[in-house]
Amino acid sequence: QVQLVESGGRLVQTGGSLRLSCAASGRTFSVYAMGWFRQAPGKEREFVASIGSSYNTYDADSVKGRFTISRVNLKNTVYLQMNSLKPEDTAVYHCAVINWSSPRQALFDSWGQGTQVTVSS
Repeated sequence: QVQLVESGGRLVQTGGSLRLSCAASGRTFSVYAMGWFRQAPGKEREFVASIGSSYNTYDADSVKGRFTISRVNLKNTVYLQMNSLKPEDTAVYHCAVINWSSPRQALFDSWGQGTQVTVSS
């Protein structure tokens, strides 16, 4: 229902940093809670981080202290600052609208191209 385009992924060495961006469409962007998910080859998609309409955040234990989600409503954009990257962070990263009742679940089962993050070991 909401058009989302991710960007910023690239090859980076262990310990490096990267910032992902998610550009969204819609006049009511600020109303939605937004989140980042990732999927590695052969694995299920997993929750990474989310941010609510009131700027409250929730992080997966695996990225806590390393990743920071943020949003700039005037730009209709959600960011994911990734620091101290590890090889296990390698995955395709997707952004999505978050379910109002669950900060770890996407509202819609609709995924775009995502952006590839590869962390070399």
